[in-house]
Order: sequence, then C-alpha cells, then structure tokens
Amino acid sequence: MDLKREVVGSRILDPRHDFQPTASEVEVRWDPLLGYSARIVTGAVFLPRSEFDLEELARQTSEGCFFCPKRVETATPRFAPELAPEGRLRRGEALLFPNIQAYTQYSSVSIYSAALHYLPLDRVTGPVVRDNLAVQVEFVARVQRHDPGAAWAAINANHMLPSGSSLFHPHVQASVDPHPTMVQELLAAVPGDRFRDYLDTERRLGERYLGRLGAVEWLTSFAPFGFNELRGFVPGVASPAELSESQIGDLAEGIARALNLYAELGHQSFNMAIYGAPPGTDGYMLGLRLVCRSNPQALYRSDVAYFERMHWQAMVDITPEQLAERAGDRFRG
Repeated sequence: MDLKREVVGSRILDPRHDFQPTASEVEVRWDPLLGYSARIVTGAVFLPRSEFDLEELARQTSEGCFFCPKRVETATPRFAPELAPEGRLRRGEALLFPNIQAYTQYSSVSIYSAALHYLPLDRVTGPVVRDNLAVQVEFVARVQRHDPGAAWAAINANHMLPSGSSLFHPHVQASVDPHPTMVQELLAAVPGDRFRDYLDTERRLGERYLGRLGAVEWLTSFAPFGFNELRGFVPGVASPAELSESQIGDLAEGIARALNLYAELGHQSFNMAIYGAPPGTDGYMLGLRLVCRSNPQALYRSDVAYFERMHWQAMVDITPEQLAERAGDRFRG
C-alpha cells in the first residue's frame, strides 16, 4: 500500500526576524482507508499544555452532580423492562443507564464509578476502563438481541467540557441504531483486504506502528482526525457485541495506556469512538480512534476551527511519527 503525502512550501517576510525571508512547510496526508486529507503544521503550538486546577473544578461541580453517589440512583433514568428488567446494568463499580436525551434509537451512558467524579488521565487503569467497556458491550448485545434491526453500534466518549461533555463526571456513551453514522458507513464500505493491507504496511514501515496488546493492534494515525490521534484495531471482530471478555480486557488496557500517555503530554480532555458494523460483516475490522481536545481552562483556544468544521480537514502540530516516539513501547504486550 502506498501512503500518500505531499509537502507544500510557503515564504513570507517575517516581522519576528526583521522582515527577512522566512520559509515554512505544511504537509498534506491522505488517509489510506477513507481517503480524507489532513494537514500537519510542525513548529506550531495549537494545543498547549495546561496548569489549570482540575481538582478544584471537580470540587465545585461535585455537589450537584447527577452521577455522584448522592443522586445517581434517583436522578438517572432506567430502561424499559423488555430491554433490562433490572432497570440499569452494572459491572463492578461501573453503572449503565439510558441517556436521558436520546441521540440514537438506543442510547446509553455508563460511569466508571459513582465515586470517581475526579479521574485525571494519569490515574486511569485497565480494570477501571474494562468494567465500563464491558457494561457497554453488554448493553449493545442486549439491544441487538432485542432488536436485530438496530445493527449499527458505536461506543464513544467525551471527556471533560472542551470535548463536548455536558457533565464533569467521567462517563462513556453508546449508540445503537438502524442507521450508521457517516464514518461508520464509510468504514463499512472499505474492503476487508484493505484493512489488512493497511496494518501490514504500518507494521512493515514501523514508524507509526506501536505494537499489539493481546487481540488489539495499536498505531498512530497516518492522517489524523485530530490531535495526538491513536488508533486501535481488533481483527476478526465487526461489532462491539462480538467482543469476548478477553478482548474487552485487551482493549481496555490499551485505552488506559493511551490516556496515561495523553496525561504525560499535558492533556486532560479527549474524544473516543469505537466504530462497529453490523455483526458478522465479512472482512470488517472493529476500529477505535482517540484524539486529544483542548484542555479545560478559563480561556482556551478551541481545537476545532474552520479547517476542521467547515472543510472536514484536521490541522495538527505534532507528526504521527513524533507521537509514536513519545508512546515508546507501552503498547507492546
């Protein structure tokens, strides 16, 4: 597989250097699976580290939090009995319930723990992620047994307010629907041999391939959707409902290590998506994306500007190869 990229140059008279001629470069890359493009602007600082007091914000938001121990049992909804007779689903300390505002035909929210209102990314562990992921997988499986027409499932996360979260308390969401999202539809149209070719190419090149943790292959994205993007693939699995207990554990461990890396890089906000196709889709490879978002602080630069929102093209300041160097060997089992 050829990985397409092109460097374009620019020249200005720079006032920072007494208006001397100054050259700069922008690299454009094309995603090998979907064909979209992304721009890499090295030397820029679009997503700075933050010294914001996240723990103080946690204290300020905990008293009225719907997901904390005082209110979670009375303030969160329950499922209809035909889907979940027990009302809510539990796994360890993780608790799952319907989203009070449905975004898809079947929408869920799960918290890592009612006691974990404050969960900085350096404290995220594999077992904490595993229970939350497992209860979402159980939800997807129940829905698809109950309603086989709701074949498209995704497990997602908005972590902290800049990512789109309306609540401080860390949580994960799932959507199960008869209709795919745009990205799910595009991914499902990718031939199975192209997924395999992509992974084979990245393993061979080694610049962005991070390693394998159990059943999951990890790499940085050649053409990122967003900042510090990490990707995971689970060969042989099409839908989250098909994940085994061991595969859930492998995926959770990788997610935890990825979030620990984000903390080391100085970031505390992220988005995650696990893109499912209909169960049994031949050749499809369950995939995950993680991206950093702007840090929560009083005045911050949004990481989504006109390029991202209006042109569907990410513009990032760290190359995938630099991110792979920072990740080191943490994704090698």
